[in-house]
Amino acid sequence: METPAKRTLSIDLGRLERSGIFTPESRNYQLAEELRVIKRRLLINAAGLGDMPIEHGNLIMVTSSTPGEGKTFIASNLAISIEMEIDHTVLLVDADAARAGTSHVFGVESELGLSDLLMRSDLDVSDVLINTDIDDLAILPAGSRTAGLNEQLASKKMNRLMKELCTRYEDRIIVLDSPPLLATTEASVLARLAGQIVVVAASGQTTNSDLISALEQLDLSKVAGIVLNKSEDQVETAYYGSYYGSGARS
Repeated sequence: METPAKRTLSIDLGRLERSGIFTPESRNYQLAEELRVIKRRLLINAAGLGDMPIEHGNLIMVTSSTPGEGKTFIASNLAISIEMEIDHTVLLVDADAARAGTSHVFGVESELGLSDLLMRSDLDVSDVLINTDIDDLAILPAGSRTAGLNEQLASKKMNRLMKELCTRYEDRIIVLDSPPLLATTEASVLARLAGQIVVVAASGQTTNSDLISALEQLDLSKVAGIVLNKSEDQVETAYYGSYYGSGARS
């Protein structure tokens, strides 16, 4: 059974904002509204109020076709935006050990994390989970990059871990920053565990063929939407499923 985290991290909000990450003190109202568009359908589904019941609907995987399309940017912003909801707590999981982008954004890249928890029998979730001083936001870092991690991500231990994290607290939303679908087989393994999947595409970068190839690896019934992440300020419409969105950078 999951026990409380043993560590608390003080978040440098200024550093996050300089990286383009939305914070509770941010005045980036356009980004705030775009995040509301993205998260609303996800939260409806997580609450079981969508058109069809979704198993583990509170486990939201954020991925992309290839590296550099902005999935970590979207995952980090989405986690903080959901954390600001009255009825939810958020666990942001960095499942991309190769890049550890989320861990770097929050300054926990050197900490023990998911890979260590999967590879070592002497660790408990509480040993690697980090609470933050952003209300209701906790982080599970990527951890060490070790051989055999792909097999561990496909293991019964990973399945049990995700189920425990999903069901331990009724108000918890898990945002999983996954590896890109076309760069590693780990992403397709993680997609089987997620209840909802958000695919990030970069305007002017992601090709149609890459996006189609990525989607072919997924159960499309789980794909809640594609988010258009781009550097321009104006919003371009990009529909898939129930919503569209845009980020502030690639």
